Amino acid sequence: MAIISSKKQPPEPNGQPKQRRPVASSPPKENLLQPEAAVDEGKQEESIRPHRFADYIGQKDLKDVLEIAIKAAKSRGEVLDHLLLYGPPGLGKTTMAMILASEMGVNCKITSAPALERPRDIVGLLVNLKPGDVLFIDEIHRLSRMSEEILYPAMEDYRLDITIGKGSSAKTRSIPLSKYTLVGATTRVGALTSPLRDRFGLIQKLRFYEVDELSKIVLRSAQLLQTPVTEDGATEIARRARGTPRIANRLLKRVRDYAQVKLSGEINEKVAAEALQLFQVDPCGLDWTDRRMLSVIIENFNGGPVGLETIAAATGEDTQTIEEVYEPYLMQIGYLSRTTRGRVATPAAYKHLGFKPPNEQLSLLP
Repeated sequence: MAIISSKKQPPEPNGQPKQRRPVASSPPKENLLQPEAAVDEGKQEESIRPHRFADYIGQKDLKDVLEIAIKAAKSRGEVLDHLLLYGPPGLGKTTMAMILASEMGVNCKITSAPALERPRDIVGLLVNLKPGDVLFIDEIHRLSRMSEEILYPAMEDYRLDITIGKGSSAKTRSIPLSKYTLVGATTRVGALTSPLRDRFGLIQKLRFYEVDELSKIVLRSAQLLQTPVTEDGATEIARRARGTPRIANRLLKRVRDYAQVKLSGEINEKVAAEALQLFQVDPCGLDWTDRRMLSVIIENFNGGPVGLETIAAATGEDTQTIEEVYEPYLMQIGYLSRTTRGRVATPAAYKHLGFKPPNEQLSLLP
């Protein structure tokens, strides 16, 4: 939400109002490749989320583990054990929690750790849970210390320990809870405290998706969105999605817009390539900022090593954004390397951007 100030500009000494200086604008950038979901994408994502394991594409090892856990819990008449899902954003942690609730035939309540600022927030959620319900807490590593302390007995013994009163008259009261399943999701499993992490019976990681898996996801989403897409068109979109279903679905929607306005008929490989070229997403999934970072390292600093602060100053991006948003994918595909002396562009990055590698790197090229 934009905040508009109502303060008036102070007048200049000559009595004229102070003129604002023009602010230099950077090239427009689409946030198509951000793994985080935008606020206005929630309803659109709901319409294409799978609700059963049979419709969930990819993550085969994880599905096998969870299907066994679900069948075992049902056969014993018990609730599913607490589950911790970790991995990069956009891989389907929230969807998996909703599928678990659907397969168990119970309700799923979804919240996030930043929304549980006060202890009474999490107490209200826990008290209102019905037997077998699934409570999904996103970004669980951001829970406050007090909220985390409340969760310990709630996870182990299904009870709440509440202190009533103050000082010498204070009393502790235990409130029994219905047996439930807590599903926690985090992008930083190392940020969880050991007492909280150890209380989860299942700890599973979600991996990045292969191109063929993403292609199936694009075809399924296109069918739900009533958008005709050929298999080669779906593959072209999947190649540029950084191994993330959320990004693949976002690219599909933008290609659909392009095809609807510029062309007519189904989306094939040529149409998808033209649309994504317009949005500055290249065949390897790099956007304008990714290519700018690599170009700066190669052209201005001879390929590195160069420090993070220097890259941030040269590109106009802050260090946290570079380190958490752009670097992981560039390192994953082998275009960037971290060393003790700084960041280094690899021979593959030179080749992709059309630069001639240094003499010492020519021998490393395939």
